[in-house]
Amino acid sequence: MTTDLLWPRYAVPTDLTTIEAVPLRDRGLPESTYALLTRAARMWPDRLALTILPDGARWRQPLQRSFSELLDDVHRYANLLHHLGVRRHDAVALMAPNCADLIPATLAAQLAGIAAPINAAQSPQHIAELLRRSGARVLVTAGPELAPETWEAAHQIAVSRKVDAVLVLRPTGAAGAPADLPEVDGVRIGYLSAMSADIDSSDFIGDPPRGFDVAALFHTGGTTGVPKLAAHTHDNEVADAWMLAANSSWDSDSVVFAALPLFHVNALMVTLLAPLFKGQGVVWAGPLGYRDPILSSEFWKIVTHYRIASMSAVPTVYAALAQRPVDADISTLRFAMVGASPLPTALIEKFQDHTGVPLLEGYGLTEATCASARSFPDAPRPGSVGVRMPYQQVKVVRVRDDGTWDDLPTGATGVLAISGPTVFAGYVAGHDEYGPVLDGMGRLVDGWLDTGDLARIDSDGFIYLVGRAKDVIIRGGHNIDPAVVEDVLLDHPQVTAVSAVGRPDAHAGEVPVAYVTVVADADITARELQAWASERVPERAAAPKAVTILPALPVTAVGKLYKLALRADATRRELEHALATVVGIDTIQASVEDGSILATVEIDGPAGEPTVKAILDRYAINWKVTVRT
Repeated sequence: MTTDLLWPRYAVPTDLTTIEAVPLRDRGLPESTYALLTRAARMWPDRLALTILPDGARWRQPLQRSFSELLDDVHRYANLLHHLGVRRHDAVALMAPNCADLIPATLAAQLAGIAAPINAAQSPQHIAELLRRSGARVLVTAGPELAPETWEAAHQIAVSRKVDAVLVLRPTGAAGAPADLPEVDGVRIGYLSAMSADIDSSDFIGDPPRGFDVAALFHTGGTTGVPKLAAHTHDNEVADAWMLAANSSWDSDSVVFAALPLFHVNALMVTLLAPLFKGQGVVWAGPLGYRDPILSSEFWKIVTHYRIASMSAVPTVYAALAQRPVDADISTLRFAMVGASPLPTALIEKFQDHTGVPLLEGYGLTEATCASARSFPDAPRPGSVGVRMPYQQVKVVRVRDDGTWDDLPTGATGVLAISGPTVFAGYVAGHDEYGPVLDGMGRLVDGWLDTGDLARIDSDGFIYLVGRAKDVIIRGGHNIDPAVVEDVLLDHPQVTAVSAVGRPDAHAGEVPVAYVTVVADADITARELQAWASERVPERAAAPKAVTILPALPVTAVGKLYKLALRADATRRELEHALATVVGIDTIQASVEDGSILATVEIDGPAGEPTVKAILDRYAINWKVTVRT
């Protein structure tokens, strides 16, 4: 593996041509995430790999691990999993906030079997279903000291015999005797550190994974219905990690800051696997991540102290940091990355003007492992999420009703499709003697992935996202990009965050409405903001019919704006207005059901039922009426 082949120049978009002149298979990438880790431990055994902060208040008291120590931990934990019966095609569920032991436990799960991270914030029913779909019989989870609510959920899983073993994690740097753990007949329960203490750490006792083996099962979204499990192979993860690490702005001295939860692909790929390629140190936030208020207040001091060179976060984090005074020397911070959702131009400008740090947009999704497009500091293209990454191909297509695709020309808007070595192997549809049975479930067509995102690609290859196909506001057959409304409102000096969605309308199908948060001392009203936006949107159809000020916009566990919740709220508000004069209405609700909005109207008796149904029929929504007797 030569340095020249492994690290071509990758600083501007035009470098892609030269990079791809060498086939990816000739670049000598490690065969698996385990091989990637062993390479790092061999090349930089004593270099600092991990600096884990216990929490925001104790950021000066981290626990630290070198690359060789990290490999020892991974060997020890993987060998424990092997002793517990985990083999190559067996999943290991991991349900805990970030802490020192979760990092090597995740890598160990990929070494001994398949890692299946779970967001503990989901409902017990969803967690149980994800365990069933993954087939995991071993659960690595937070203990009572680290996350009491997560531990309680894990204990209930053990009591219900959904797993055979529960390996419990303590907080980073925990001192003193741990809390006693209850016994459950037929289920082995113990602290991971104690159960692995006497296990050999010199090597892995099982068969190491190969490139085509499944490395991880990531649940997609988790905000509606029961999330699907997307399968990543070791080839997928190593290739995408290399594409990220190949960035010429990253060198071996670049310290990376990590605070997103490890059940999200961004945390695994951008801040764990990619740094292994060049031996970069990573500073990990505590269990609350960016949601830790003390971490946020101390953030710029942390950047200075640890000489952070880059960071990865979601838009809501940068919106908050753009409001926080820069009270330290942050000259080491070369760039910040964002890619969870399209970022309004106004927010980019606010952050960069406030900090002087370039904010680089990217694009990716779980089904393409993580990252598929990136921006460049020296080749800005406002409004774009960048150009495709090496060895990945992109195009825009029209999806016909029968499921077939038509490729669209340069500049046309359609569904973004991706092909290449990072496209996932499929969703888990079942299990057989060879492990998970995978199915593209309509997302894969001849090796191309239907992203579900609307986009256009210009003549230079820059990708412009129009939005999720389901997020586009369709007013009387006219497509409205929510970003048109959001960008205008973000230009208002008292607005800190915006999300525009479609509200049901009896005449136009949908009309745009906006939800905003404002600065603490704001004196602006919702009506004034509506007027502000209406005067400035580029087209009359995009003028918001209403603006609602909220204390905070709803977000998912990883900080993505949760537009479905806002669409549900907009639906409820519209129906409350439409049904205001109907006698006998008891409650009006709108909820998210399997990715769509369901409106439910409860009435006190059958007399008003025909009137209610006649009004609801005017809207293109799912609804039901229940009669109280």
